[in-house]
Amino acid sequence: MQVSEMTAKMADGDGFIAALDQSGGSTPKALKGYGIEDDAWASEEEMFGLIHEMRSRIISSPVFTGEKVIGAILFERTMDGTVGGVPTPAALIAKGIVPFIKIDKGLEDEANGVQLMKPMPTLDALLERSSALGVFGTKERSVIHSANAEGIAAVVKQQFEIGAQVISHGMMPIIEPEVNIKSETRADCDTILCTEILKNLDALPEGQKVMLKLSLPVVPGTFDALVDHPKVLRVVALSGGFSRDEACVELARNKGIIASFSRALLSELRAQMSDDEFDAALGEAIDAIYKGSTQKVAAAAAA
Repeated sequence: MQVSEMTAKMADGDGFIAALDQSGGSTPKALKGYGIEDDAWASEEEMFGLIHEMRSRIISSPVFTGEKVIGAILFERTMDGTVGGVPTPAALIAKGIVPFIKIDKGLEDEANGVQLMKPMPTLDALLERSSALGVFGTKERSVIHSANAEGIAAVVKQQFEIGAQVISHGMMPIIEPEVNIKSETRADCDTILCTEILKNLDALPEGQKVMLKLSLPVVPGTFDALVDHPKVLRVVALSGGFSRDEACVELARNKGIIASFSRALLSELRAQMSDDEFDAALGEAIDAIYKGSTQKVAAAAAA
């Protein structure tokens, strides 16, 4: 796929984005969920080797195709690895799946009700390397814990600054200011966040676009103005701690938003499964998330 084809698939393709980008501290938890306990590795290299085996198995599965999975977000080590003897981004592209790379280096401590991204001093080098491997875009995550207008404004400002750096390398940023679904002020967070994103979208230079990855809102339709904005290529949603069933129900209530799920996609997969069992479980998850992404319902009907 050329960049123009990837752009078109992200803008209009039916399906969802698989988030295969667990990293650092979240890797042991992801492996445990996959049925691999902490005593299965003796070093960080072995740990990352095991998580790459899991991701390779997913990407190699016959049910994991561009028909329903239109994109995949990779951890840096996954991007640098191979699947079936070819670089991971090339393996995805061969299946009609658009590759993205997670670029953030984790979160700062909470201040003003939010966690900003840590500095990324080597970002330009990573973007150059990613682009050379055929990666289409990036994903960068911050977290919002409470409805602090100053904090949320700072999160969005930082996200769009990093997004501009990504765009300067000819890549597409997925801006991800996650709202903690356990926040007591979640609905207010959604409203403030939408307003701040709209301000930053309106300030984008003509011809530039971004993608947005957002927590599913408390009130369906809260992000309609973002979905419809001419400078937004696509809005995708994270599962954010919801079960797959819960996330798919909420997703179906929000028009124009597709999934970018991680835990909700992988939760039923186990290392001990036979290939047939693995493919069946993965296929069931893909079908459910695809349905929530493409078959929308009125909020009242899903309540």
